[in-house]
Amino acid sequence: MARTIRPSLYISVDIEADGPIPGPYSMISLGAAVAGRQDAAGYAAEADPEAHTFYRELRPISDTFVPEALAVSGLDRDRLVREGSEPAAAMAEFTAWVREVAVGAQPVMCGYPASYDWTFLYWYLMRFTGASPFGHSGCMDMKTLYATKARLPLRAVAKGTMPRSLLSRRRHTHHALDDAVEQAELFSNLMTWDPAPPA
Repeated sequence: MARTIRPSLYISVDIEADGPIPGPYSMISLGAAVAGRQDAAGYAAEADPEAHTFYRELRPISDTFVPEALAVSGLDRDRLVREGSEPAAAMAEFTAWVREVAVGAQPVMCGYPASYDWTFLYWYLMRFTGASPFGHSGCMDMKTLYATKARLPLRAVAKGTMPRSLLSRRRHTHHALDDAVEQAELFSNLMTWDPAPPA
């Protein structure tokens, strides 16, 4: 009997953190936007990546932080200590949102680069909810996707090396939701991009 393949729903995720790894350091904001859906017929981009989004600012989980990392987001750590969402509540709300937008499909996190954002996201989901709606490997890296299609070494890839037609016209602000929406557009452009074959 042939195995039924469920569609994939790609969710662009961007996180901001106050250090290089979760545990000693904290994820301080999380943004997500639905990028598109893929089934046997192909990939269909979300008409408006701002239509289905999620955003939370989180209370830090330790007193340790790297000032340079914190400065990237521009968030006030003292305010987050007072007013940020409890990580357990934020991760439960995020999981519920993912399940709601992904009804009938398997959710896949996509990021640029996915490695950093996925490390924090998966650690927080497992630490504070005990499960991940993406499973343990449901993530796709946009840099790898581009490198494969463009036939380039991965370490040669940066947004500046990509054709301008692939890039979103939105600014990369280091606000997690802004960047998730911007990268949802980049992901959809990459998924539908068909570069010319080599001569």
